Amino acid sequence: MSAKGCSPDNAAAEGFFGRMKVESVYPEHWEERTCEEIIDLAGEYIHWYNHSRIKQSLGWKSPVEYRTSQGLAV
Repeated sequence: MSAKGCSPDNAAAEGFFGRMKVESVYPEHWEERTCEEIIDLAGEYIHWYNHSRIKQSLGWKSPVEYRTSQGLAV
């Protein structure tokens, strides 16, 4: 998240974390999980989000595949 008052950056971060909670944490009955389990679940979700989730706007590639194909990541 960015500095106070930089709403475009904050909106993107809040959107990601909101989506993560809805798709990953809430369906998993978080109230029955330990803190370590929730941290592991968040890590798994972030890995999936970057490496496996495909997007039409990226040419049906994951964000990592797209960045690699553009020479922006190794």
